[in-house]
Amino acid sequence: MSVGILLVTHEGIGQPLLAVAARLLGRLPLACEAFEVPFDGEPEALLPQASAAMRRVDGGDGVLVLTDLYGATPANLAARLARLGTPVRRVSALSLPMLLRVMNYAELELADLPAVAAAGARSGAIIDDI
Repeated sequence: MSVGILLVTHEGIGQPLLAVAARLLGRLPLACEAFEVPFDGEPEALLPQASAAMRRVDGGDGVLVLTDLYGATPANLAARLARLGTPVRRVSALSLPMLLRVMNYAELELADLPAVAAAGARSGAIIDDI
């Protein structure tokens, strides 16, 4: 059993991040999927499709949902997913460093992964003014 990862993002963000992560790591150690929300998408109408994506990645230990922008439609949809019964934890401000950090700690439990994800985002932001 393992934790699944679901990226819930605006169009054009989730799939490319997963593709780059897979290329860099060789393979993704956790079941992952990107659910990209159309700009005119309504969370209520998208909930069945997003729920199906969540079920596909759930390896029995719950799902870490990573969203791109807190308060936007993808994050609001993720909040609805969290109320469906599957154990879910949510983290916003998705970035490649965040996703890679989570993949590098694939053995951790769902309760521990949000802090790992947030640490990946923080440590991945570097001011490089040489």
